[in-house]
Amino acid sequence: MSSTIDDLLKRAADGRRLTPEEGLCLLQSHDLAALAGAADAVTRRLHPEDYRTYNIDRNINYTNICVSGCRFCAFHCKPGADSGYVIERSELYRKIEETLALGGDQILLQGGMHPDLSIDWYEDLVRDIRERFPHVNVHGFSPTEIDHIAQVSKLTTRTVLQRLQSAGLGSLPGGGAEILADRVRNSLSPCKVSADGWLDICRQWHELGGRGSATMMFGHIETLAERIEHLERLRRVQDDTGGFTAFIGWTFQPGNTQLADRRKVGAWEYLKTLAVARLYLDNFANLQASWVTQGLTVGQMALHFGANDMGSLMIEENVVAAAGTCFRTNEEEIRRTIEGAGYRARRRNVFYQLVDARHLRAETA
Repeated sequence: MSSTIDDLLKRAADGRRLTPEEGLCLLQSHDLAALAGAADAVTRRLHPEDYRTYNIDRNINYTNICVSGCRFCAFHCKPGADSGYVIERSELYRKIEETLALGGDQILLQGGMHPDLSIDWYEDLVRDIRERFPHVNVHGFSPTEIDHIAQVSKLTTRTVLQRLQSAGLGSLPGGGAEILADRVRNSLSPCKVSADGWLDICRQWHELGGRGSATMMFGHIETLAERIEHLERLRRVQDDTGGFTAFIGWTFQPGNTQLADRRKVGAWEYLKTLAVARLYLDNFANLQASWVTQGLTVGQMALHFGANDMGSLMIEENVVAAAGTCFRTNEEEIRRTIEGAGYRARRRNVFYQLVDARHLRAETA
C-alpha cells in the first residue's frame, strides 16, 4: 500500500489526473506528510510566484428566515419566529460602507430560503446596491438560493440568473453544495436542490459568462467515497465550462445543530482532505484555506497543504458563528500569517486579480 500511495502521489504531483478510485485511496491514507508534500508541489507548479493571496469582503445575510430545515444549520429560523428578520436597506448600506472603509470591494450576499421573496425583491436589492456602490462586486445567491427563487417566482433558473445578472450580480458563490451526493442531501437537506440541480445552475451561470466558486462542507454523515464523488462532479463541470474561480472546503461545525452529537472534525482530517482536493482538482487554479473554521494557525499550515489563498478577511460571519465557532482576524494579522508561512501577502478580488497596488508600490520602491 505504501508503494502504491507513493506512486500515486508522484504521478499526481507531476500533473497526471487521478481516477476516483485513486482519489479514494489517497483519502484512506494516513501519511499526512507525504500528502502535504505532493499537494504543495502541485500548488508551487501552478503558483510559482513568491506570494499568496487574500481578499477583504463581508458576508451579509439578508435574511435568516428559511423553510429548508437543514439538519446541519444553526443559523436559520422558521417563518413567523420572533428572531426572524429581513435586512433593512439602511442597515445593508451601513454594512457596505463599513466594508469600504476597511478596504473591501465586495460583499458576499446570502440568506435563507425565504418563502415570500420573489425575483422582483432580489432584482431590486442588487440594483439598489449597484446604484449606490457601483464599484462593489455583489458575490451573491448560491445555486440553492437561485433554485428557491425560481420556485417561488415560477420561473426557470436560467431566467432567474439572467435577470439577476442584468440587475448587476457580479459572481455566484458556491454555498449550498455541502456534499454533492444525493444520499447525503436527502438526509441532511431534503428540501434543497439535488446534486445535479446544483451543478446545472453553475453550468448555466458559466454559460452566461459568469464566474463563481465551488465549495464542500465535509465531516458529517458522508463517506470518504462521497467526498471523492463531490470532487469528481466539480471537476467534470470545470472541464466543460472553466467557470469556477476557486474551491473552498471546510469542516462541519456541529454546535447548536440537530447533529450536535457528532464528533467535530479536527485539523488532521481537514488538512488531509485539502491536500487530496488539490491533487484531484487538477483543473482548478485556486484553493482557499478555511481559517474561519480551523483558526489562523491551521490556515497558515494549509498554505503548505495545497491552498494558495487565505480566503477572505470575513469582516462579518454569522452562519459558522451560530454553531459556536468564532475565529476572527484583521488585515494586518492575515498578512502576517501569510508572511509567517514564507510568502509575501497580496490582496486580490473575487476573480483572483491582484488589487493591492498600494502594498506593491511600497514593496518595489
